[in-house]
Amino acid sequence: MRILAAGDDAVLVECASAAEAVSLHRSLTDRPVPGVGPTVPGARTLLVHHDPARHDRAALAALLAARRAADDAAARAAPGRVLEVPVVYDGEDLGDVAALLGTSVDEVVRRHAAATWTVAFMGFAPGFAYLTGSDPRLVVPRRDTPRTRVPAGSVALAGAYGGVYPREGPGGWQLVGWTGFPLWDLDREPPVAWAPGDQVRFRPVREVAVGPRSAPAPRGGAGRSADEGAGGTSGGMSRGTSGGGAAVEVVDPGVQALVQDAGRPGLADLGVGAAGAADPRSLRAAIRAVGGRPDDAALESHGGLRLRARGRVVVAVAGAAAPVKVRSADGEPRAVAPGRAVLLRDGDELAVGAVARGLSLHVAVRGGVAVPPVLGSRSTDLLGGIGPAPLVAGTVLPVGAAAGDAVALGDVGAPLTGDLPAPGDVVQLPVTLGPRDDWFTADALRLLLAQEWEVTALADRVGTRLHGAVPLERRPEAQGRELASEGVVTGGVQVPPSGQPVLFGPDHPLTGGYPVVAVVTSVGRRLLGQLPTGARLRFVAADRDQSVEEPADVDTRSRQDL
Repeated sequence: MRILAAGDDAVLVECASAAEAVSLHRSLTDRPVPGVGPTVPGARTLLVHHDPARHDRAALAALLAARRAADDAAARAAPGRVLEVPVVYDGEDLGDVAALLGTSVDEVVRRHAAATWTVAFMGFAPGFAYLTGSDPRLVVPRRDTPRTRVPAGSVALAGAYGGVYPREGPGGWQLVGWTGFPLWDLDREPPVAWAPGDQVRFRPVREVAVGPRSAPAPRGGAGRSADEGAGGTSGGMSRGTSGGGAAVEVVDPGVQALVQDAGRPGLADLGVGAAGAADPRSLRAAIRAVGGRPDDAALESHGGLRLRARGRVVVAVAGAAAPVKVRSADGEPRAVAPGRAVLLRDGDELAVGAVARGLSLHVAVRGGVAVPPVLGSRSTDLLGGIGPAPLVAGTVLPVGAAAGDAVALGDVGAPLTGDLPAPGDVVQLPVTLGPRDDWFTADALRLLLAQEWEVTALADRVGTRLHGAVPLERRPEAQGRELASEGVVTGGVQVPPSGQPVLFGPDHPLTGGYPVVAVVTSVGRRLLGQLPTGARLRFVAADRDQSVEEPADVDTRSRQDL
């Protein structure tokens, strides 16, 4: 077992197999250690978040090694559940798979149904499980051109893995069949049908009576029309009406408007990421300004947002530098200082202008945005399709109960907007190298820190594509090599084959298949939600402890060892 740095508050534990990773994951989940977790299993790794104030890397490595030694035999002996999944083998790619394997369609079906599949880890999308099979002959490449739409329930193969798409969406796996087996249901506890360590058997059938081929989006998910997007299943939002209490109406959503809170960490077993506010400091500052609770939900915007009060509400804006004005129902507009609470009476409008510095701002309302939580959070997860749909004009958001209209004045700790970057500014971000810096040449590691990286327009809450004058080059031993999927973190600098990095945001996937060369430190992550298009990044190496030597085999490799 090796332990690699994955930032200053997470490590990547390399295991001998998927079973060993699941064993350690189960141990830490069933018998948690204060300050350790959550954990994310990968193909042969376990990503372990930790509190560095409670466990330095040496202590954490010793703890993990001891836990593995004590729990290894018992955890491996504990069997998972056995699930039987009925499948109609009529997938669009079934003939192509047979040709790739040099056999008949009937033989592909026989092998797929005869194999015992094990849930190795979750990732890609909520409810999506990577399945390892007992038949080594069922190995096929992904499609050269991914589909933009794969029906929910599609049974598929890619590489050495099998899987079932729990919801409709894009995908590049080879489709061999379809099932109506209910993999994902937010009205069920837990909402996902399987977990790492479970075994799966596919049973051929002529037809499946459960569910349509194109399943509707799950509760709180993306994909609704504008008229549906705020109704009922999207978390208590409505179009044009409110429930009689105080509310805010979206007059204009601007560039992007979402509901966000502190997120939903610790749901890796469901295939669900943490999501949450792009700039947690700004979220907290806005909530403090209105006298709210830490778990309140607020609105996240990139500018251009316009809201109308229904009833009396207290609001505050914090984050990116943008003009904020309040227009009374019967008066002239007046400017509002950032981080200051203001009372809106019925019919008053709050307007946020174009962002001049930074990127994300948060609008809090006393009592919080009172949409019902999904999996313990009101956050919108754009990648996972969980939580309220992106806001559209006419959406009415209920406001939670709060006592009184008093406005708390004074400094509430809002970030100084003048310190936020504007397009063209150079931003220094501290990073720790790893966990996969040894995939890259010495020149590439030098360039990572020496050259500036431009924030491109190809950016969203999932990740930001960067551009450098010289792309990062892999070492010869890593050229053409595939990385088995492993857990990734917010602030991870992932490098695809192009050599141009992607900087992960809060809606990043649970696992990734390209090497992460470095991770922005916990201090540096404070700026990730405030990087506008055109800003230039300079990565600065932070200290990391690579000198630990103890039974867990902490990584102390030289750059010559791959």
